[in-house]
Amino acid sequence: MEHIIRRSQVIGLVALDGTTATGLGRVEEIWVDPQGRVSYFTSSQGYTPLEQISVIGPDALLTYANVFTTPKLPLSSLYKRVVRLGDQPVGWIEDFLFDWETGDIAAYILGGSIAEPWGGRAVLFPDDVEVIDLEAVVVRQDAPQRLKSEAEGLRGFLSEKSQQVKQLVQRMGDRLKSLVAPQDPPEIVRVKIQQVREELAKVGRFDHPLLDEATEYLQQGWERWQQRLSRAGQRMQAALSAAWQKLTEKD
Repeated sequence: MEHIIRRSQVIGLVALDGTTATGLGRVEEIWVDPQGRVSYFTSSQGYTPLEQISVIGPDALLTYANVFTTPKLPLSSLYKRVVRLGDQPVGWIEDFLFDWETGDIAAYILGGSIAEPWGGRAVLFPDDVEVIDLEAVVVRQDAPQRLKSEAEGLRGFLSEKSQQVKQLVQRMGDRLKSLVAPQDPPEIVRVKIQQVREELAKVGRFDHPLLDEATEYLQQGWERWQQRLSRAGQRMQAALSAAWQKLTEKD
């Protein structure tokens, strides 16, 4: 879940063309399509497709190229959208987590009366959403029974971990790229993750509890990490093709 991030963590980030380091302004909003998938972000210069994002870091969002488009589908913002239980408004979307590679929503953070038993903010997962339209997000009648507190519901997401753990996960993942083969079974991958953990422990510059947390995260999610590496290559190729098409359209 290392490519899942909160909307609130993206808003305000500096957007840069990763190929030229050209500034594209700060991220002003994240937009979803009629199906509720994140599809675009906007800066002061316009709309950029989600597929153009190459990296989202703590301080900046990098794109594969400087591409701005006019969306063909109607877009809307999920932020502060009404949440309904049947016909009854019961709250609103205070924040949400999304996969910046696929656009899928991973979790909604709700405010309002529906979230009061959890201190005013509760986590709703996509399986409990019946309908997303331009007016509201309609949740299942029994959804309140499965809401979780923010701390409990978001525990497994890397975006909620400390910056030190995020950096360790990235560092360990980069090292594992050269160690793990696509055909390696899970038990071999677990051994190699532990091997990388011991390598970093010997350096002596990393707190062992942080190393343990990063190791546990990778042990639990290595299959997702492998899928991410594969998708990253596909996204880059698609983004470069889109940039080239945009350039040739101008000629």
